[in-house]
Amino acid sequence: MEKIDLKKELKHLYQPSAKEVVEVDVPTTNYLMVDGEGDPNTSQAYVDAIEVLFAVSYAVKFMIKKGAAAIDYGVMPLEGLWWADDMSAFATGDKSKWKWTMMIAQPAFVAREIIDQAIADVRKKKHPAAISRLRLSALSEGRCAQIMHIGPFSAEGPTIEKLHRFIDARSGRTGKHHEIYLSDIRKADPAKWKTIIRQPMQ
Repeated sequence: MEKIDLKKELKHLYQPSAKEVVEVDVPTTNYLMVDGEGDPNTSQAYVDAIEVLFAVSYAVKFMIKKGAAAIDYGVMPLEGLWWADDMSAFATGDKSKWKWTMMIAQPAFVAREIIDQAIADVRKKKHPAAISRLRLSALSEGRCAQIMHIGPFSAEGPTIEKLHRFIDARSGRTGKHHEIYLSDIRKADPAKWKTIIRQPMQ
């Protein structure tokens, strides 16, 4: 059986430095996505989104592992796109007005039919609350800047400012604030949480 470490193969996208901002070219990638809004710390919709994303992503993984391709790979990390109609909501900390798309990347070798079957199986066996909100969509970000943030989410401010300064000095920002969560926050010390902060550039 072939084993693939996608994060290692895509090291330039998933293992950036925590010391300096780097520019990357992000290829178009298929994601399982769930859209929502509200404070991620208190929103049941957010919890439901995470549940269904991992349920289906693991169902896809095991179908590929047991299927004709017989490929074993690690499920990709949770990622999130964040924005607000009034972007000052980020500065003021009014998380109730935050909008988000939570998502998990799917390997390029996974066919659409496999994902559709995995969704149908999860719907039948578990019927998670957000299954009707789940969608498969391609994300094209292209030219981006990113940096690794080490520590709790509440301390991201200076890291984000550093990222924005890098971009603003070269072109300008576009797209949505993108975060990639590499740590299991249920188990890891918040001081050691690893989060990639990514922002598309013009």
